[in-house]
Amino acid sequence: MWVAVRQRFRAFHEDLNLTRDQVEDGIGKAIRVTQALERAYNGRVADQPPLRIVGSWGKGTQVRPSADIDIMVEFTPAVLARFEARVGNRQSQLLQEVRASLLDAYPQTDMRGDGQVVMVQFNTITVEVVPVFDLPGGQYLMPDTNNGGRWKTVDPLAQIALIEAIDTRTNGNTRALTKIIKMWQREKNVPLKSFLIELLVADFMSTYQYAQQDYYYYDWFVRDFLRALVGRAGSGLLVPGTGEWIWLGADWHTKAEAALAVAETACEWERLDYDVTAGQEWQTIFGARIPIHVL
Repeated sequence: MWVAVRQRFRAFHEDLNLTRDQVEDGIGKAIRVTQALERAYNGRVADQPPLRIVGSWGKGTQVRPSADIDIMVEFTPAVLARFEARVGNRQSQLLQEVRASLLDAYPQTDMRGDGQVVMVQFNTITVEVVPVFDLPGGQYLMPDTNNGGRWKTVDPLAQIALIEAIDTRTNGNTRALTKIIKMWQREKNVPLKSFLIELLVADFMSTYQYAQQDYYYYDWFVRDFLRALVGRAGSGLLVPGTGEWIWLGADWHTKAEAALAVAETACEWERLDYDVTAGQEWQTIFGARIPIHVL
């Protein structure tokens, strides 16, 4: 039984991974944007750019093609002190100054400041720049321009470490399942943020009894995660490092229930070795990226 599951989900997972050219393009643009800010603020480029790749790229959960790469660029305490001496929305003023500095380096490139980031929109990928200031213990202070502006403490290293630890313990399955669920999010416009999917999958896989199995169990991975997700509507979760409580809401619940119903049917077709019918069911969740026909 289940003659097609390994081949189907191996091919699906591999298709979601970035190509080497895409990785080099994204990281190269992130480094060059950081260097442009170094020149603007320090007059030189350091051997080690003050750059930290965060978000899905930092966690290794990005899906091909990736629309953006998130980076944190560290600024000196003197820059923070300069803006702290101002009045008004100091966080917005910081983002606008960073944007102006990048416009000098990339005058033909679209960019805008948006809430917490400056978005540098290249043809192949958008680099989302968050200016940050170092705090003890690996945490950072970042600007948030909403509601008049504030400084927000974030801990990207704690999130990255959590994903890494659980992914290692589950033989790489945590990152793989995260990418698969993100494909559902993308295909069905599910109103769940990517970083929440990352934390939800990690939490699920940390206690899932089959988490260390291979692709043979991936149909169950999908079904059982969706079942767990449906049960979390109206709840929340803690963000590693800062302990911030994030409300999950329930506006995604109907789509999760629909996907779960399809996944349960697809798993039954896989059990009966109706591999084409199973593939057709999976495509109603994930679109054409998951194959119907496998060898």
